[in-house]
Amino acid sequence: MKQEHKLFKGKTLAILTGGGDTSALNSSIESIRNRASMLGYKVYGIRQGWKGLLGDGDILDLTSQPYDGWYGGTALRSSRTNPFPSEKNPESRVPQVLKNLKRYRIDVLVSIGGDDTNGAAKRLYETEGIQVIGFPKTIDNDLRTRTMHHYQGKEIESVLCPGFPSAANAIMEMTARLKTTAESHSRIMVLEVMGRDAGWLTGAASFGGAQLALVPEVEMTRERKEFFFEVVKETYLNSKKKSLIIPVSEGVKWFDEKTGKLDVVYASSELDEYGHPRFGGISGIIASEIAQKLKIDARSQISGYYPRAGKCSEYDRRLTMTLADKVVDLLLREHFGQMPVIRKITPLVGLEEFNTTSIDMGDVGNKPLPGEYFDLNTYRFNDSYMNFLSNILVKPTFPEFEYDFPVVVPD
Repeated sequence: MKQEHKLFKGKTLAILTGGGDTSALNSSIESIRNRASMLGYKVYGIRQGWKGLLGDGDILDLTSQPYDGWYGGTALRSSRTNPFPSEKNPESRVPQVLKNLKRYRIDVLVSIGGDDTNGAAKRLYETEGIQVIGFPKTIDNDLRTRTMHHYQGKEIESVLCPGFPSAANAIMEMTARLKTTAESHSRIMVLEVMGRDAGWLTGAASFGGAQLALVPEVEMTRERKEFFFEVVKETYLNSKKKSLIIPVSEGVKWFDEKTGKLDVVYASSELDEYGHPRFGGISGIIASEIAQKLKIDARSQISGYYPRAGKCSEYDRRLTMTLADKVVDLLLREHFGQMPVIRKITPLVGLEEFNTTSIDMGDVGNKPLPGEYFDLNTYRFNDSYMNFLSNILVKPTFPEFEYDFPVVVPD
């Protein structure tokens, strides 16, 4: 029978973005909006994450509007608002969310975020029956997407989240740029990289030419620190130009000689509404201890928000479009409480809907860096991780200033 109208004409789908921003958020919004519109949905954008569903609501109409998916960040803006009670805000704001979903006649909600944002969406689905679909987002790449990586006959459970490819490319390029200043001063550069619980993003620095690395998965006890300093000294002395770049995750646990405790370094003790403090400053401590113990000039560099910023990479763009194709399938089957994910790690050309599946939002959780990717005895990312990244990034060529100038000896 001929279909006179689009399948979901008269229904409304709303999109929100929560948590830290990434370069792939606008691409995710545009891709979901375009596909939902083709199905007949009116598409709304909820501003500032869950905050936009509080009070009187803060809603935009994205239907039939131009949208630049290449531009990084989120035009809907973001926040770390938690609608459920937390230590910072004990009041439940779920009634406000429900009121506004009804008031704006929102039939389906797509939450773009990490474990916190999508965890709240999942709770609304389970406790209130709200029709939600989660969409993955994180530069840390630590959501458990159950994406498999096939390498040399082995199957490694890996992760692939929108936002990570663009951020990894930024860290790779930043590391490659630091190379010349490290060489100029015969210096060790300690590069601090975002990564609260996992070292996925830190590994991108190895693709940019970093020699060693520290990740949250390896606790730096007093004994490990001593061994690490030995490895640093040997690697530095054996380097051709007496320089070294060491990326470290912000969430690395470091043994403090003064307190005798093993802990992360906090930039602020204040907690957000999901109970997370802000990390920062580990690179300065490590650089200082290297200089003191090894008598080698060492400086710290914090990448900060740089990997979150800028234009969406081509890989991220294709990734968000592919996952949005899977959202169409979930909408058609009314399969809510799900999140679209990639089945297996693949180069850009393999990012197609047939390589997607969906997982229950309640089963997402966090996925640390697999042991197959990092050698804790050498503090190096190994070939399997380099192979993982080679599917996502184009490894830069490193120009070398080759010289062997003769030393002048006075008469």
